[in-house]
Amino acid sequence: MKTKLKAYDLALVGMFAALMAIGANLTSFLTVGTVPLSMQPFFCILAGLLLGSRLGALSMIVYALIGIAGAPVFAQFSGGIGVIFGSTGGFILSYIAAAYAAGKIVEASKKPGLGVFFLSSFAGIVLIYLIGTTYMYAALNYWLNVDMSYAGAWAVMTWFMVKDVIFTAIGALIAPRIYHAVHRGAKTGRHRAA
Repeated sequence: MKTKLKAYDLALVGMFAALMAIGANLTSFLTVGTVPLSMQPFFCILAGLLLGSRLGALSMIVYALIGIAGAPVFAQFSGGIGVIFGSTGGFILSYIAAAYAAGKIVEASKKPGLGVFFLSSFAGIVLIYLIGTTYMYAALNYWLNVDMSYAGAWAVMTWFMVKDVIFTAIGALIAPRIYHAVHRGAKTGRHRAA
């Protein structure tokens, strides 16, 4: 049976939604072609690893909804539903699936070790690129009237993969210690609330 969200859970969800907004614009003025570099994949996967599938995905949904509502939380301080229909909109949607999958893999292990965190992290980054790049290809070719092959879309994203693979590995390395601290805090918070 699923438990109701506690204040501690909501605080963590809000914190990761805020980190996504910061990550979107941390490197806002650095672009490859027309696509801005961001730290969002790093924070998205970290949300899944640390919060679990349910809260990790919820934090990504909250982030997406805040941006869709018009707050300038997407890359290059943009917002609104139009961003979702742009070439990078699929990445915003992919964060929900990636956080959920990364969290699910960690939850499947009773005592997750470094190997589980690496597996979870790289499953998340694969999902981000698979969903995001496929969506970008569809957006460019079907409603943005830009002719690009599927291989061409992947070639463009190769530039970003190098950065994201490095940060994904860093996240997997630091996650175990933070994970145990977060889960100790969650147990303490729940006991105090009881």
